[in-house]
Amino acid sequence: MTAKRQIALLRGVNLGQVRRVAMPELRELLAHLGYGDVRTLVNSGNVVLTSGAAPGRLERALEKAIAANLGVDTRVLVRTRDELADVIDRNPMRAEAAKPKQLHVSFLSAEPDPAVIEGLSGLDVAPERFAFSGREIYTWHPGGVGRSDLLQAIADNRIGVVSTRRNWNTVTKLLAMADE
Repeated sequence: MTAKRQIALLRGVNLGQVRRVAMPELRELLAHLGYGDVRTLVNSGNVVLTSGAAPGRLERALEKAIAANLGVDTRVLVRTRDELADVIDRNPMRAEAAKPKQLHVSFLSAEPDPAVIEGLSGLDVAPERFAFSGREIYTWHPGGVGRSDLLQAIADNRIGVVSTRRNWNTVTKLLAMADE
């Protein structure tokens, strides 16, 4: 497989004092393992790198390497550069992108079961809003995420797949980094 830019999203790292991963150590580890042009964004586990591995294989390899070398068990979700560009293009909440800290994308390990999506379709969490699209959920939190009823409703145990969330600023910056 030809090497391509990929985005690795570590789930639940550096939240308070738990599951700490230093970004310089992470970059060094991944470069040592042979991944190309490794870059990180902010301290929440966002990595852009070049790899010839398929996304699923890369997810598993990164999870094992991070656990073995950094002592942190975390799920890693990967999107290729083109998949991330598609996430941005598919945004059903374009007007909300004007306030990028309130617009989030939850990246999912797989598409949820259609029955789960249907079961949540009538959920009233106004003024918050959400939309499922493939392996992503777009969410709008005009009052912030601190006390979000919506986030409880779309938690992993409710939708049946693993997720990790990023705000719109981070999503668009990751694509810009992949394009550099």
